[in-house]
Amino acid sequence: MSGPVNVSAGRQYLAIPGPSVVPDQVLQAMHRPSPNIYAGELVEMTAGLIPDLRRVAGTEHHAAIYIANGHGAWEAALQNTLQPGDLVLVPSSGRFAIGWSEMADSLGIETQVLDFGTRAPWDMARIAEVLAADSAHRIKAVLGVHVDTSSSIRNDIPGLRRLLDETGHPALLMADCIASLGCERFEMDAWGVDVMVTASQKGLMMPPGLSFVFFNDRAAAARAALPRISRYWDWAPRANPEEFYQYFGGTAPTHHLYGLRAALDMIHGESLENVWKRHARLAETIWAACEAWGADGPLRMNVADRALRSHAVTALHIGAPDGTRLRDYVEQNLGLTLGIGLGMTAPKSPEWHGFFRLGHMGHVNGQMVMGLLGGIETGLTALDIPHGTGALAAAAQVLAGR
Repeated sequence: MSGPVNVSAGRQYLAIPGPSVVPDQVLQAMHRPSPNIYAGELVEMTAGLIPDLRRVAGTEHHAAIYIANGHGAWEAALQNTLQPGDLVLVPSSGRFAIGWSEMADSLGIETQVLDFGTRAPWDMARIAEVLAADSAHRIKAVLGVHVDTSSSIRNDIPGLRRLLDETGHPALLMADCIASLGCERFEMDAWGVDVMVTASQKGLMMPPGLSFVFFNDRAAAARAALPRISRYWDWAPRANPEEFYQYFGGTAPTHHLYGLRAALDMIHGESLENVWKRHARLAETIWAACEAWGADGPLRMNVADRALRSHAVTALHIGAPDGTRLRDYVEQNLGLTLGIGLGMTAPKSPEWHGFFRLGHMGHVNGQMVMGLLGGIETGLTALDIPHGTGALAAAAQVLAGR
C-alpha cells in the first residue's frame, strides 16, 4: 500500500513536558468511590504520604500540600516568608524564573532579575557580585529554578548555596523543582535549600492539581516573624495539622491522594536512585538522535553543553514554520503530541513556529522513547524537512549501553 495513511488510532502518547503520562496504577487508584473525609482509610493514608514525599525531596524537614498547580506553590512560598517591600534576587535562564518574579511583583515584593537569556545557565560570578554588593542584606531570598521547562537548562542549585555561604549572605535559598523533582538528582537538605516548590504533574506522574512546598526551620522562622499571613496560604497548619482538614486548608483532594499514594509507591519501589539513572539514560538516548538529525539539517538542541541539559525535557529549534508543521503532523497522523515552544521568542512572533519541546519525565521507558524518536523521524521524512541519517541507530546504541 502506498500513499499517506492515518495511523493515529490506538493509545495516544503525550510527549510534552507536563502534564506527563499518568501510569495505569495511578489511574486505577483514583478510579474509586468518594471516601469518608473525616475518619478511616483516607486520614490514615495521608499521614503516611508525608514521609514518602520528604524522601523524594531529600529532606527531614516540613512538607505542606496545596490544592493548586505550580503557580500556587510559588505564591505559597512567597507568602510564607516575605512581605511587601522585601527584595528578592531572581537569576533567570528561561520563562519560568521570570514567571516566579512576576508572581513576587504582584505581591508587592521587589524583584531584581538577572536575565542570562534562554540558552545559557546562570553566570555564578555575576550572582556573586550582586550578593557581595548587598552589604545591607536587603535581599531576603534568592529564587532559583532548578530546571527551566521552557529552555531545558538545568541550573546549579548547590552552587547558589555556596555563593550565599561564601559571601556570608543570610538570604533564604528557594528552589523551583516543578520540572525536576522525581527526574533529576535533588537533595534539599544536603544542598542547603531552605524552601523547595514542586507540583504533581511531571516527575510525580500525577494529573495536575496538587502542589507541594517543603521548608526547613530557617524558613519556618521567617514565617513566624511575619506580622500577618493569608489563612489559606499559611503553611504552618498544613505541615503540623491538629485536624485532618488542615492538611489542605479545607476539603481534601480525595482522589488525587489515592493517586499520589500509588505514584510514590512506584517511585520508591523502583528506588529514587534508579529513577534518576533511568531519566539520565533516556535523555542521552534522545540527545543522540537529535544530534544525528542536526548533523545534516536545521534541527538544534537549545542547550549545547550536555552537562547543562535537563534529563526531563529537551527544547529544540528547527526554524519556522517547521516546528509547528512537525508537531501538527505527528499528532494528526501518528497520535504523538510534542510540546510547544515556550518563552523562546517575543510574544506573537512568527519565529515561535520554529520551536518545540520533548517531555521525557516521569512514567517513561525505553520503548516509549524509541517510539517518540521514530515518530519524529517519520514526520521529518513525510514533510521533507532536511535531517541527518542514523538517528535511530545512534539512539539504540545509547539505550543499549554501548
